[in-house]
Amino acid sequence: MSLYDDAVLVLKGYEDQEELRQAYLDHLAEHPDGMWKACEDGHITASALVIDPARERVLLTLHKKLRMWLQMGGHCEPGDTTLEAAALREATEESGVEGLTLLPGGPVRLDWHPIPAPCHWHYDVQYAVVAPQDAVQAISDESLDLRWFAYDEVADVADESVVRLLEATRARL
Repeated sequence: MSLYDDAVLVLKGYEDQEELRQAYLDHLAEHPDGMWKACEDGHITASALVIDPARERVLLTLHKKLRMWLQMGGHCEPGDTTLEAAALREATEESGVEGLTLLPGGPVRLDWHPIPAPCHWHYDVQYAVVAPQDAVQAISDESLDLRWFAYDEVADVADESVVRLLEATRARL
């Protein structure tokens, strides 16, 4: 099964955000290349919110280009076989934390947002992962900083999309 086929199955099985979910499916139906950064009309991305093992904090990255505190995530790559694998790869690469575990149940939420050219639009499929007890983070080339925030601090540093992802993740926990 291709990553494209996996994305369609994941989205068809996702039961929330019906209107947005359908927009993702319509986009993929209209753009066979809609999984890849080269699709200038927008493309699917995969991200993951990293939760500490005590489930009291989240690890956010200060994105180098966007200069915003965000969850880990980014573009799908040819080696990704599933959206879950892409989200887990991105979370591991950007956090430096080995041994992350995906929260069961598939995506936590969807978030469609504009990005500066050449990307234009990200159709982000958002997951949550739990860090192992001995997690050690390391700043990647894509980050200016990497920091743990208590749940009640997130709204002070991040935008509404991250706050909504945290709320959905906490409901899943």
